[in-house]
Amino acid sequence: MAARPTTPASPKNVKINSPTPGTPLFGCEHVQLLLSNSPDVMNSTVQYYKMLLRVIFDGNPLVPQTCKGPDGQIITSLTSNYLCLQCSTIASEEERIKHGNKKSHRFYVDSRSGALFCQFCEDFVWDPTLDELRVRKIGTGSFSSRKRKHEEMFSDAVKDPLKDDPRYISSNTTIASCRADGLRGIYNAGATCYQNVVLQSFLHNPLLRNFYLSDGHQSSDCQVPHCLSCAMDDMFQDFYALENTNGYTAANILSGFWISEKKAFENLVTTREQDAHEFFQFLAEELHERNGDGKKPETGSEHSCNCIIHQTFYGKLQSQTTCQHCGGVTNAIESFLDLSLGLDNLSHKKVKKAPKGGPSLTLQDCLDEEYIKSDKCEYRCRNCNSSQQARRDHSIKLLPNVLSIQLKRFEFKQGSRDRVASKISTKVQFPLQLNMLPYTTRGRASDAKDSQELRRSCTYDLLSVVEHVGEIDTGELLPLQKPPGSKLTKAGHYVTYSRVGDQWFSFNDHRVELAKKSDVLGSQAYLLFYIIRSLT
Repeated sequence: MAARPTTPASPKNVKINSPTPGTPLFGCEHVQLLLSNSPDVMNSTVQYYKMLLRVIFDGNPLVPQTCKGPDGQIITSLTSNYLCLQCSTIASEEERIKHGNKKSHRFYVDSRSGALFCQFCEDFVWDPTLDELRVRKIGTGSFSSRKRKHEEMFSDAVKDPLKDDPRYISSNTTIASCRADGLRGIYNAGATCYQNVVLQSFLHNPLLRNFYLSDGHQSSDCQVPHCLSCAMDDMFQDFYALENTNGYTAANILSGFWISEKKAFENLVTTREQDAHEFFQFLAEELHERNGDGKKPETGSEHSCNCIIHQTFYGKLQSQTTCQHCGGVTNAIESFLDLSLGLDNLSHKKVKKAPKGGPSLTLQDCLDEEYIKSDKCEYRCRNCNSSQQARRDHSIKLLPNVLSIQLKRFEFKQGSRDRVASKISTKVQFPLQLNMLPYTTRGRASDAKDSQELRRSCTYDLLSVVEHVGEIDTGELLPLQKPPGSKLTKAGHYVTYSRVGDQWFSFNDHRVELAKKSDVLGSQAYLLFYIIRSLT
């Protein structure tokens, strides 16, 4: 009788871990429905999850992550992709949402960490059974729960007594650095706190950090004397490559912009306190010219460039003018580096309704005033060939990766003898997460407001906050168009809050301290930096 042919061994039936007090049996109710559907579905899901973990952890980890776009084109990204747990699809965050809606596949695996993502929950979930497999794979390289004996792991054919010597171990061991993480203060070189806060916001901007740490600016080949981009490159290297927590002296940054030939920012070159917003504009423009097409961005024009500054900060505004006589519409598009939001008019409107503590505004109030409400104006209509009354609407045509917002806290008022600058100390509440969809051109469309995918693509997370503490003095240069004879009173100081991972830190010149979210949200913000969520 012929022998029975051998067949591949069937995988062992997976068992759900026994419940322990205080620990959920499943990651969420949706994972429970998946794994409790049938033994076959549970077995195939767990086996496929193990295969994905092998793909993630068995090879060398690569920084770029690749996936295919809708047109089949290979897309490379620095952020993680999503591996579908129910088919072989590899998708970016945007494509994951489309794939889930089309195929009803709701569970994905992070391509770097192996963590499980539930699209119903819109979050990563911790499932005891699946996460135990992930932890085993990371720790031992296998899914076996058998512990290897000490002799099996460290036995040698010939015992070398030298290797037991503590001096040998200490001299041949490299301690992993946990200090070169950018947490370092910057010394005040004499009323330079306005520079320090902007530099800290740049240093903790992941797009700029990745650019400079990956040799985006070849400082060794740069022939520009006193190049500010070279100075920034040196600064990033010192903050992220050296185990040094002492304060940093930004001497090259100082000399670079002091020698700059930019007449528009010549008032910054003093030994007195200046405006942090102007320094931000100066530094961004200088880095654009050193890393981009070399052309100065013109105010009120649409300027396109592929440099790191444009990729990071620049967006596009659309101004739509509608003639009230003929209904003709004229659109104008211009590039913007930041959004400047006025506080004075809104503050006066809320004074009567405000409690005794004074008026309080929200960031959404300021954005609504600028990008939701319409303005009345008079312009020359081409269709009517005459001046007509018109309605003007402003919206954001293209959102930047990092949204920079200035709250215009400084104004000039007429005094008894001359014009005096004053500070608007109105409290402005701002969120940790910001939805910019209502202020975009696409968001004005009625069908776009209910689009979850579009809403997620317009969601920002707070990255840095620049705060102006106190009043202003005769040294602070506020707007460049400072009227002749204007006087500034009292003193002020700049500090910044920046987020590193999920932890907030306060940067006060060379002093760096842990900060609470309540400290950040309670600050009197002057500049706000939000990063698009898809990049975090």
